[in-house]
Amino acid sequence: MAVTHDPRQNALLAALPEAEWERWLPHLEFIDLPLGRVLYESGDTMNHAYFPTTALVSLLHVMENGASAEIAVAGFEGIVGISLFMGGDSTPSRAVVQSAGHAWRIKASVMKQEFNRSGPVMHLLLRYTQALLTQMAQTAVCNRHHTLDQQLCRWLLLSLDRLHSNELAMTQELIAGMLGVRREGVSQAAGHLHQAGLIDYRRGHIAVLDRKRLEERACECYAVVKTEYDRLLPTRIAT
Repeated sequence: MAVTHDPRQNALLAALPEAEWERWLPHLEFIDLPLGRVLYESGDTMNHAYFPTTALVSLLHVMENGASAEIAVAGFEGIVGISLFMGGDSTPSRAVVQSAGHAWRIKASVMKQEFNRSGPVMHLLLRYTQALLTQMAQTAVCNRHHTLDQQLCRWLLLSLDRLHSNELAMTQELIAGMLGVRREGVSQAAGHLHQAGLIDYRRGHIAVLDRKRLEERACECYAVVKTEYDRLLPTRIAT
């Protein structure tokens, strides 16, 4: 195990009670997640569950014509691969690294075994799944009813909440793919936020300059998702 990287940078791993933590530790494998790496494709049988620490992973739905849109994002607060313990073993979505970093992974067989023990692990993972479903549902509503400016604010805030940083390494083309819109629309929306002094955007890097005003400019969808994550997920100990 890499001595410079702590698995408990991931909030779910940090929330494991001590007995479960000691049992999990030998099974955790540290991995590097470069930008664009696909963790699984639609319909793939999953071999591992991933616990990001410094990486950001997008869950995308891909259409037959190749078009895609993000349905949820996971970072240090969560896990990628809920289908393993929900009984499906696969999912129609694609998981791709949106922001490069690191994660810890655990084999599918171990993940299932730990979930089936019931107790605190099962309850922790089910609460995370409920929060993730809220994010997915709110994303669908937001994309249907709110302006692109509001969608971009919501997306930026949710992404930054899942990183230990106030800056994203992200091109407008990639953001457009996540939101399922044209690049020109993202360029215009980002320009509005930049002119208002809320973000700084240069050479594929977006830094939030005024988070409070960015939250005020976002639609209600961000607050709904954040409230549910805060309500359901502990920061340290699973009960």
